[in-house]
Amino acid sequence: MSEAEDRRLDALQAALSAEHAAVYGYGVVGGRIGEERRTEARTAYDAHRARRDALAREVRDLGAEPVAAAAGYALPFSVPDSAAAVRLAAELEDRVAGVYSDLVRAAEGDPRAAAAGALRDAAVRAVRWRGGSVAFPGLAERAGAGPGRDSASGGSTPGGSAAGGSTPGGSDPGASDPGTSVSATPTA
Repeated sequence: MSEAEDRRLDALQAALSAEHAAVYGYGVVGGRIGEERRTEARTAYDAHRARRDALAREVRDLGAEPVAAAAGYALPFSVPDSAAAVRLAAELEDRVAGVYSDLVRAAEGDPRAAAAGALRDAAVRAVRWRGGSVAFPGLAERAGAGPGRDSASGGSTPGGSAAGGSTPGGSDPGASDPGTSVSATPTA
């Protein structure tokens, strides 16, 4: 594989990890969201599942094994009610947008257009959840990422992705952990 193909595969795997985490996160959102926004949460959940499945196919088409979903993911804050569920949904979309910005940069042609579409869709959902927009969707999520850091959570890359930090010692996954966020770092 060329260096460009390796970068694209890495970006695809990161996007897949982010989608795994978003699907998990929307399971939490769905359990806490008020009736008035339940359809919106279900639509987002279905969209993330579809993107996850498409990314897994794309990774397989490149001859690689898709990264597997973790059994659970740490949340960036407690989600005891509908208001917190709405905040979590916006956070999930922001993080997914950040990872798709990397995929846009790594891909070309139709795959790049698809990644840009996924970035746009996540940004639009974030605006709907939040009730307002940000200037450059996905950019803020990238600002804290450095070498060896996970682009979506700012956490370490090994075993991680884009929806939550690990929960040391099996602590409450709904509890806030200042060093983590809803990214794809699995809980064990």
